[in-house]
Amino acid sequence: MTISVRELFTVIHGMIFGALFLLMFTGGWVGLYGLRSKFLSDEGSAHRVFWLKATLWGMAVVAWATVISGTFIIYPWYRAKPPAGVTDFSAYPRSLLLADPGKAEWHNFGMEWKEHVGWLAPIAMTIVAFAVSYYGSSLARKPGERRMLMIFYSSSFAAAAIAGVLGAFINKVAPIH
Repeated sequence: MTISVRELFTVIHGMIFGALFLLMFTGGWVGLYGLRSKFLSDEGSAHRVFWLKATLWGMAVVAWATVISGTFIIYPWYRAKPPAGVTDFSAYPRSLLLADPGKAEWHNFGMEWKEHVGWLAPIAMTIVAFAVSYYGSSLARKPGERRMLMIFYSSSFAAAAIAGVLGAFINKVAPIH
């Protein structure tokens, strides 16, 4: 069994960085949700905030690694243009999808989503990590701010999950070899 360099980078991008980000979501969600003054003592709040900061900054780093590797490593391979006269587009995923009207929507919707909305995940994650670092344990007494952070956090997860599912399907239909 062999795996090409391009396939290896695709696995690192999606199955390692992307999956790690999505798996870390539950821990961060529980941390944000449980950061309430009625649940915690001052000492418990400080302990929880420490781990919450570590989790959120770790997620931000992983989200940026996912998006940067996808944008600057995987996507150029995906959008490579075939030389004139080539009729076998199997080595050119974008052209392969666009050549078949039944598969063109995978590019027209799926890759457009990944290109434009995929950046929402690391941006929102960085905002949430910064806000938790800035406010710290005082978030336990600020339900409005905590609720807004949970909305940003959830939108980050939703954008990443949709991008991940679309990426997996696109790679199934038109793999990068």
